[in-house]
Amino acid sequence: ASKESQLEAEQVVTEHLKRIGAYLAPGAFYGPRPTRQADLKASVIIPVNNRPEFITSAIESVQAQTVPQVEVIVVVNGGPDDPTIDAVKRYQPGGDKYDANRPLVQLIVVDINNLGLCLNLGAKIARGEYYIQLDSDDRLKPDAVEKILQVFDSDPNIGMVIGSYEVWQLADDGSYTRMQDLPVVTHDEWTEENGRNNLLRINGAGAPRAIPIALINELGFSMNEEPFARNYGEDYNMVLRISERHRIGRVWDAIYEVVRHAGGTDHSIDQATIDRNDEAKDFMRAEAIKRRQKLNKKIGN
Repeated sequence: ASKESQLEAEQVVTEHLKRIGAYLAPGAFYGPRPTRQADLKASVIIPVNNRPEFITSAIESVQAQTVPQVEVIVVVNGGPDDPTIDAVKRYQPGGDKYDANRPLVQLIVVDINNLGLCLNLGAKIARGEYYIQLDSDDRLKPDAVEKILQVFDSDPNIGMVIGSYEVWQLADDGSYTRMQDLPVVTHDEWTEENGRNNLLRINGAGAPRAIPIALINELGFSMNEEPFARNYGEDYNMVLRISERHRIGRVWDAIYEVVRHAGGTDHSIDQATIDRNDEAKDFMRAEAIKRRQKLNKKIGN
């Protein structure tokens, strides 16, 4: 859709939210994010299921960060027989890729394929101040953590930082190529003034996402207990909830690489799954509207 039609749709949704008492005024309800004492600056948590061929690139992109005070937490959710486990152990003490001078790699193994659960488990053992998202087949740019921390440091009310990403292609020979015909994905439909209202209209806010570990332990990622997709929308729901009480910071530079490949989930999704995913997000939107109406009633709006 054109920029003009997107702005028109945003205006329609915003006016509707005002009519039903669910509109959040700029800056309303913002408060300081929770903090905690932490040994490290960031914990990059990677949920993964049966992707031994990708996890090495993901791990090494974290170990190449310009900020050394980071760790990797890989949560394998395919059970003890998942071949990803052996690939991860190569980066732990005794493994052939282990280096004591590089960021630590922690490993959790569960047999419950639920992304929200995986992220919550990772946050529980995290030694970092902030969680940073990384999908198992994607990569962080070397300055990703550095740029995210700069945004958090700029305002104590920021409860989440969202970056921008490039799209790369993984060839059959293992080589990575930037898809030059696709611009950096910035999700610039997010604005400081109205982003959290417009979020109810759109399907996502961007990647990667970074959140204080203290805030994750307080709120928890949703685990889709409702009869919807178990592995969809937990991140969208978290953006909705955090944006109701904290400012969302942005990194407009590309700090993340989304990798397209033959085994990617985008290639194998069927219409029934798409419909179920849409229903899950609609449920999250309805819950967000109820929360926002309650917030406004508290101050008599």
